[in-house]
Amino acid sequence: MVDRSVQASRRATTDARQVGGALLHAVSELVNKAVDQALLGDERVASAAEARQLLQRDEQAEALTGDIQRVVVLAVPVVRRLARGARVMKVPWVFVASSTLSMGIAVRSGIKEIHALSSLVAHRLEQTTGAPADPALVKKLAVDLYLHPRRTPDLDSHRPRIVRLTRKWLLLGLFGRKTQRRASKALEAAERIDAAGLAAEWNRRREKAGAPAPGTAPTP
Repeated sequence: MVDRSVQASRRATTDARQVGGALLHAVSELVNKAVDQALLGDERVASAAEARQLLQRDEQAEALTGDIQRVVVLAVPVVRRLARGARVMKVPWVFVASSTLSMGIAVRSGIKEIHALSSLVAHRLEQTTGAPADPALVKKLAVDLYLHPRRTPDLDSHRPRIVRLTRKWLLLGLFGRKTQRRASKALEAAERIDAAGLAAEWNRRREKAGAPAPGTAPTP
């Protein structure tokens, strides 16, 4: 039984790689809005402790309710397919009866964590560089830290790992796992990042690619 459970979990993880383009676009747009909300808002969090306090409130998630619901609607059919592929005996393994409720909890919690993390990352960048944070860099760092709190963010690719983020939320919706511990580690990691070094490396890569740094006019 244990072996079959492990195999079912592995099959579900593998199947989660088959994610539709519409779902990926919806998740990307949701993350974009959460980051913009963090950058354009009057409030910044300056520490992991302040970010945890922000997570206790619902204003940010409430403002994104429509976008969250869109992600859930697109994700639920995928989660149900994963559940059918992760059966033990004749019922889905650790599968919440209402996949809609399960996905709603996963996405709502996740986007609140991304928002708080983005606010802390933006604060760290602005404090060390003395300039407004580049939204694309904030998004990249927030998603990387959220997915892998113990790793140094990788700037080899300028794109955030939306596919991996979507898979994570799918699997959270399927197995009903909590994210608070990982989110807490991500916030602590954000306090330790070399914000100045990452910002400088980001700008070097943008210039090498022919894109001007944020706030500067393109060279004629």
